[in-house]
Amino acid sequence: MNLWLLDTGPLVAALNRRDPQHQRCAAALAGFSGSLVTTGAVVTEAMYFLGGLPDGAATLVGFLEEAQVDIRDCFEPARLRAAAGLMKKYADLPMDFADATLVLLADELGAGDILTLDQRGFRTYRFRGSRRFNLVPGRG
Repeated sequence: MNLWLLDTGPLVAALNRRDPQHQRCAAALAGFSGSLVTTGAVVTEAMYFLGGLPDGAATLVGFLEEAQVDIRDCFEPARLRAAAGLMKKYADLPMDFADATLVLLADELGAGDILTLDQRGFRTYRFRGSRRFNLVPGRG
């Protein structure tokens, strides 16, 4: 099964035609055949960044529904504690909460393909001990 973790940057870029990465991210999503999975933290960030656009929030919700994005909870105390631990571990980057939840999700699923624009972070982060992420759409 083809599965991609979905980060905030490409989600926002794909839905905002004025974003410099719009074409690249929209094409990556349009050409993808498989399942997309993300966390509530990513959706929260995307809602914030798209909220200032006309119909931005509604466009986000429509995309999430149409693409049948699997949105995982990340706000349970144990997950919050684990995310805080990762944020401390990667404080030199620094790692934000949404990224921490995606690393935890990769651990849980054993999946490392991630649609992200955060080259520096996700080239550094590891899941399941020492596994590296496979960044899509890659360098652009």
